[in-house]
Amino acid sequence: MRLVIARCTVDYDGRLTAHLPEAVRLLMVKADGCVAIHADGGAYKPLNWMNAPNTLVEASEETWRVSNPKGETLTITLLEVLSDTTHEMGVDPGLQKDGVEAHLQELLAEDPSFLGEELSLVRREYPTGIGPVDLLCRDADGHAVAIEVKRRGEIDGVEQLTRYLDFLNRDELLAPVRGLFVAQEIKPQAKVLADDRDIGCVEIDYDELRGIESTTLRLF
Repeated sequence: MRLVIARCTVDYDGRLTAHLPEAVRLLMVKADGCVAIHADGGAYKPLNWMNAPNTLVEASEETWRVSNPKGETLTITLLEVLSDTTHEMGVDPGLQKDGVEAHLQELLAEDPSFLGEELSLVRREYPTGIGPVDLLCRDADGHAVAIEVKRRGEIDGVEQLTRYLDFLNRDELLAPVRGLFVAQEIKPQAKVLADDRDIGCVEIDYDELRGIESTTLRLF
């Protein structure tokens, strides 16, 4: 991860235009390509950001240009760099799931067809360069489907699945890989973002899912 503290201006051009006037800010560049601009306040939410996949080009010492396949661009003009550091953070093991979320994943791995289509499990916790996706399946046509399971579906979960899909689609043996975001309840904002990313959404009833008899043979 690269962390730059700089006096800068930021201009966004895409679905709309936005301008951040001159101020000291934190510029965060993650290994997956995500670029986020933070102020010293406002909790965790950045002032502006560009999610992977995108391209960062340092056009000069003073200008960064970040662009993505949708034609959106961020232009960051560096007026004074106060700090520029890079840290190797390694592969993150991912968020530890609570009991309900882990059980949802386990039950769907036993019978992914509960999601409303003919799916066969390839592997649980399928590894990517930035952590494991919950389930990797194949659909009736043999295409790969990456499934992220949450107890409550929010924007962060869609962003997480987006990053996994970017890495999975770099594998020629898997691509094209489509995404499926699964939760007991999915927030409206998360559904809008998922639709924008061509990610399917499925809300599931945990009680109904627990009533499915497992087809896996057990000794006890």
